[in-house]
Amino acid sequence: MKAAEHRRTPKRKRTACIKLAATFWSAAAFDTLEGGNAHHMTARSQSSIQHLQTAILRSVSRSFYLSIRFLPQQLREPLALAYLLARTTDTVADTPRIPGTVRTETVKMLSDGIQGKVSREVVINHVASFVPLQENAAEQTLLDSLPDCLKWLEQIGEADRDDIRTVLEKITYGQMLDLHRFDDPAQLRALQSAADLDEYTYLVAGCVGEFWTRLCFRHLRDFANLIPDEMLALGRRYGMGLQLINVLRDAGSDLRSGRCYFPEDELREVGLSAAQILSRSDRFQPIYQRWMETAQDGLQCGMQYSRAIRNRRVRAATVLPALIGARTLVLLHKADASALHHAIKVPRREVRGMILSLGIHLASKSQMDTIFNQNKL
Repeated sequence: MKAAEHRRTPKRKRTACIKLAATFWSAAAFDTLEGGNAHHMTARSQSSIQHLQTAILRSVSRSFYLSIRFLPQQLREPLALAYLLARTTDTVADTPRIPGTVRTETVKMLSDGIQGKVSREVVINHVASFVPLQENAAEQTLLDSLPDCLKWLEQIGEADRDDIRTVLEKITYGQMLDLHRFDDPAQLRALQSAADLDEYTYLVAGCVGEFWTRLCFRHLRDFANLIPDEMLALGRRYGMGLQLINVLRDAGSDLRSGRCYFPEDELREVGLSAAQILSRSDRFQPIYQRWMETAQDGLQCGMQYSRAIRNRRVRAATVLPALIGARTLVLLHKADASALHHAIKVPRREVRGMILSLGIHLASKSQMDTIFNQNKL
């Protein structure tokens, strides 16, 4: 789940949460683990997986690669594979030289391949035409590596494979929805209702909060003092809250790119269209403020989620996005209408200060609460 690294582009919007699960929660690295994968792989398969986890992953996201190295293998494998598959479907969805309808069909084919509904060969042949159209060499190599990713998915442990398929089914559905909703960049469109925005934040980030929670309960001993269902619900709302902060922070740049994630029916109530938000930002503020409060509620769930984690290092890494998110909301609130016209970001020195404070106090729950309460709305 991502609070600080998200950017405007659709690709980062859709994979931010998977990336953040490792970036901020990598303190689980040296925890005692139970179990492991019971499957057997050939030396060639192991070499291919190692290449995906190192060279390929590093080429498409160096920060994710550097973070994921600190995770235990039992978490590192499913998280890396899920990210690579999500990044692959993103790359297909974001190929501008291909008509939107073809991209949607190809994302659907990829999704079916990930779910095991069609053969690897069919999926690979379908995606082949996208490879030479990639302007980014790393993404071209990523698409070339699709056969190995799908083979890795077949070989990974059954429980991890099921969870990867579950989260990728939701992520790809969200990608197809975006392609349908915003099929013409020249025409500014808004989501129709609050339910649509909730669905968007769930498909981008809430479902990944669930994915991460399932992985941790399976692979980390004594992960939390709440039952899985409670942690799943909190993780889902935490992820949705973090993604909503991204929507709030990037509202101006999204509007200039033809995308409005704020509900059209709420805009109508204050006499606005999506096209008028930037010029009449004062009238838009009540809507903006209400969604800031909703995001704050999601962060409160993140705090409850983090408090339930037993291991102090895992707790510290898990709570950090909530602390950064809370500070981001304060900065957005202070910026008021100007937030739509200027980039708002928590300074790195403040993030370092949060990390240092958590470390000095061994991620005590009281210190977490102190930092959060200092920065909440």
